[in-house]
Amino acid sequence: MQTSKSFRLDDFIAGLIGGASSVVVGHPLDTVKTRLQAGKGYKNMLHCILTIYRKETVMGFFKGMSFPLASITVYNSVVFGFFSNTQRLISKYRYGDGRHPCGMLDLTVASMLTGLVSVGLGAPVDLVKIRLQMQTQIVVAENLNLAGSVSNGTNMPLRSISMPSQTLYRGPIHCISSTLQTEGLQGLYRGAGAMILRDVPGYTLYFIPYTIFCNLLKPDASATPHPGAIWLAGGLAGSISWVTATPADVVKSRLQADAQLQRKYKGIVHCIVHSYRTEGAQVFFRGASVNAIRGFPMSATMFLTYELSLQFFRSL
Repeated sequence: MQTSKSFRLDDFIAGLIGGASSVVVGHPLDTVKTRLQAGKGYKNMLHCILTIYRKETVMGFFKGMSFPLASITVYNSVVFGFFSNTQRLISKYRYGDGRHPCGMLDLTVASMLTGLVSVGLGAPVDLVKIRLQMQTQIVVAENLNLAGSVSNGTNMPLRSISMPSQTLYRGPIHCISSTLQTEGLQGLYRGAGAMILRDVPGYTLYFIPYTIFCNLLKPDASATPHPGAIWLAGGLAGSISWVTATPADVVKSRLQADAQLQRKYKGIVHCIVHSYRTEGAQVFFRGASVNAIRGFPMSATMFLTYELSLQFFRSL
């Protein structure tokens, strides 16, 4: 099935399958990352994991997963399909053959364009996921504020204030409709600017290291990479990409978790300045260790499933 056609659908289908597998593998640590970056009261990654487990059981790690499972599969389909087809278009334009191997400059352009395009679909998906993941954090914060105001007038001890069990959002659809009602369409794209700052360089440091590692791990230039090599190259590329993207990811997470009723940040610059003044430079690397650990199995699974699916479809 290897043809010179510039546009292929099998890249999108393989991306869809890879995306679904990566969400299941990576969501628990993604929840930890979001809580560390946008929440309060967590000392480090281990403390965050233990706190979530003790207060919310294992299910706490899978909060908000139904929406990413449905949407990130489509998102990864677009990302991998767009990236692969863009490579072929560049090769056809520059070398006259869509099958011609891309150089590093070609890969960089394709990666940056992919990062830019991904924000259009990814920003609303990330916002809904983060607000669902932060539900416990939001409710607790609101109740602590209430308890503080009551105790000022009555000397009522903080522990006597009961925490209601209801959450702000009933699910993904309710979160989308609530955001649209209170913040408008632009509310769904809150943090999109920070996401561009994250994903344009982030995807460049995702696809290029993957290509380099795959080439290094191949026995010769013409050979197909071994599944083990694909898994390792994908995992290393994911860790590199996520660690370097952490500062922009922190800003994005904070902006997206910042709901209309308790708006804290005016925009990207205000979020950066406020976070730096109140928590120091180290705040921009909060969740970096989680990103490094989470990035490996997620990306290893994503690339391996994508490549194997692609090989299957092209063998038919």
